[in-house]
Amino acid sequence: MSTVRAMRPNDLFKISSTNLDPLTETYHIGFYLEYLTKWPDLCRVIEGMDGNIEGYILGKLESSPYPSPVTPFHPSTNPDPNYLPWHGHITALTIAPSARRLGHATRLTEALEQQSDAANAWFVDLFVRASNEIAQELYRKMGYSVYRRVVDYYNDGEDAFDMRKSLSRDKNRECVREKGEEVRVKPDHVW
Repeated sequence: MSTVRAMRPNDLFKISSTNLDPLTETYHIGFYLEYLTKWPDLCRVIEGMDGNIEGYILGKLESSPYPSPVTPFHPSTNPDPNYLPWHGHITALTIAPSARRLGHATRLTEALEQQSDAANAWFVDLFVRASNEIAQELYRKMGYSVYRRVVDYYNDGEDAFDMRKSLSRDKNRECVREKGEEVRVKPDHVW
């Protein structure tokens, strides 16, 4: 039996086994600590019975750094397609290879979605490599869809899919779209 719990600073010494996958982005310790300081409720781990960390999620709540073109924000009246309203964001989600296919990714994602919904966010989004079909399928099963394709997003030149899932505030699902794979933007349109 594994347990979802809040991430603690000393967990950072135990997450290396979860970062072995080449598709997992690994960050410097200061990056993780910034998330733990700013968004402690959105950083969670799955701890196994043996005390090992089997997976983790780093998340945050944010909006675009510049003011909304319309106040108050509403998707139907927003003239700027790149403006991001208040939303939850999954920065990192990874599961140790030995703990995959146990529902851990779903449990961690649902915890972040619940926190984002409680904070009245419009949606939750994430970026996933265009080649990472396994992760895309996982997110689709959880209700995410591609909002846009960010060309040359990663340092190696690979594109990313910006995937989103509407939360209860977005009753009419105006923050998601059909055929988002066909909408291409450059990284400078994404902050």
